[in-house]
Amino acid sequence: MRIQIGQIDVNYLDEGPADAGEAVVFLHGWGANITLYRPIFGLIAEKRRVVAMDLPGFGETAEPDAPWEVRDFGDFATAFIQALGLKQVLLFGHSHGGRVALDIAARENLPFTLTRAILMDSAGVLPQKTLWQKLRQRQYKIARTVLALPPVKALYPDALENLRRSRGSADYQNASPLMRQTLVKVVNTSMEWAMPKIKAPVLLIWGEDDTATPLADGERMEALIPGAGLVKIPRAGHFPYVDSWPLVSRVLAAFLDSKEGT
Repeated sequence: MRIQIGQIDVNYLDEGPADAGEAVVFLHGWGANITLYRPIFGLIAEKRRVVAMDLPGFGETAEPDAPWEVRDFGDFATAFIQALGLKQVLLFGHSHGGRVALDIAARENLPFTLTRAILMDSAGVLPQKTLWQKLRQRQYKIARTVLALPPVKALYPDALENLRRSRGSADYQNASPLMRQTLVKVVNTSMEWAMPKIKAPVLLIWGEDDTATPLADGERMEALIPGAGLVKIPRAGHFPYVDSWPLVSRVLAAFLDSKEGT
């Protein structure tokens, strides 16, 4: 399905009973798209309306016209929800989508009622850098500044890009120039400020073996979000629904069936 939000033509899905009351709005992770989460959507659609879009810059949705911050993704998702006329919303975010969900959940005067939220291996807690990592980062910034100087760039036109590629993650290397700038902005944004402001019930689902957003991040969120509950998935990584679908599906079904989300 397609919908126009501002200047961006959005690819999205809308499944399940439209009159079920509470609708689940799913926000996917960085580098992903809605096709990767079909098992989750199928489970939710049995009893709830589930709506999910390819976020701008991913899947079949075009990139924004400028590098975005977390707040921009939050504004866009809020506008998407409003355009669909959803009144009662359960936000479900995975990884980067969880970061965006945190931004929305902390807001006042939303154009809909946030009933509750599910955060699965969510981003939003910045890792503590060691002294060695800080030194390497400093060295990288100095080298980047030098290689960007016009005389140096003229002599070594590929050096700056090669440096970026050598230091960048797979997500960074696979992104377009604009989305690389966006990635740098969002991964360096701590969402801890938002966590104590969330009033809706929150379920945290975390793979115990996640190396992208470690379990310690989930434990930090549990401590900062009032009344949040953390479910740890053994022998599962950053995509726990892939590694342990039977357990994750039971956890999701129980939460969706509960009235208070606990």
